[in-house]
Amino acid sequence: MKLFKTSSLAALTMAGALTLAACGSSADSADSAEGTDGSTKLIVATTVSPLTSITSAVAGDLVTIEGIVPEGTNSHTFEPAPQVAELLSTADVIFVNGLKLEDPTIDLAEANLKPGAEIVEIGTLVLPESDYLYDFSFPEEEGKPNPHLWTDPSYAIEYADVIREVLSERLPEDAPAFQANFDAFAAEVAKLDEAVRADQSSVPEGNLKLVTYHDAYAYFAQNYGWTVVGAIQPDSFDDPSPAEVARLVEQIKAEGVPVIFGSEVFPSAVLEAIGNEAGVRYEDSLRDDDLPGVPGEAQHSLLELLRYNYSTMITGLGGNATALDAIVFEVPADNAIYPQ
Repeated sequence: MKLFKTSSLAALTMAGALTLAACGSSADSADSAEGTDGSTKLIVATTVSPLTSITSAVAGDLVTIEGIVPEGTNSHTFEPAPQVAELLSTADVIFVNGLKLEDPTIDLAEANLKPGAEIVEIGTLVLPESDYLYDFSFPEEEGKPNPHLWTDPSYAIEYADVIREVLSERLPEDAPAFQANFDAFAAEVAKLDEAVRADQSSVPEGNLKLVTYHDAYAYFAQNYGWTVVGAIQPDSFDDPSPAEVARLVEQIKAEGVPVIFGSEVFPSAVLEAIGNEAGVRYEDSLRDDDLPGVPGEAQHSLLELLRYNYSTMITGLGGNATALDAIVFEVPADNAIYPQ
């Protein structure tokens, strides 16, 4: 499997002339399983919305794609409803993040897997155990590494490459289309990478520091030279204790962090109170895995989610997002099914 680390991203812009196969699956899963020639399409189930978005970018209209985890839901505590079993029992491929993120869904999938179907834990495949990150929300003693690889562009490309390989093995006649779609997606991600690196250089020296509610940016921070000072949410996903809050307030003051970041997925009155106590601004709009817009709109994609988050973090820390704002993403329509 090819690994696309930071040094490889800029070169991928050369693939920008390649076009993606058009997406055109129906909003109704039963109808979308049937191709235009009357044949039955491969059915692919995905878990979190970033994974659904990447799968759609690679697959185009050649397979049927349906997500499982509703957008804006805490994927760490998500328990699939019984009706999800029907989708899992009909899927030919089930793409999950892995790294202990979706264990209840994996258990349900294993119990309902049809003959010949497969469960692919993409994050577990692309991240060697030696590179696991454990942190505030994901302590090593709990045995669950931070699973948020998709917030780092280099891993978004690696996810796409795994998807390309799996789909090409299933549908070898469509392998050239999957390759072209992958190349085009990688080129768009390379644009994003270049813009982030340009814009983060505008942040005042010493300000590339993150305090968040949920620690979703550990791999991004490691790759881009940021420091994660702290995350408010403990591994239990409850509110932090008063002692933990007090320690974070002191740490924020000592580090000189100018703003702390919350999430639409994890609204937190505690984080706002910490900001007030520490005398720093609280920005509550990071999206984590809740794609912008609504399904079917152009901005409803992982690329736009990452653009928004990076822009919000960079401007909040005193920089400007000129390069990020200037990107024009060239992506096809995405008609995968996203539960809301």
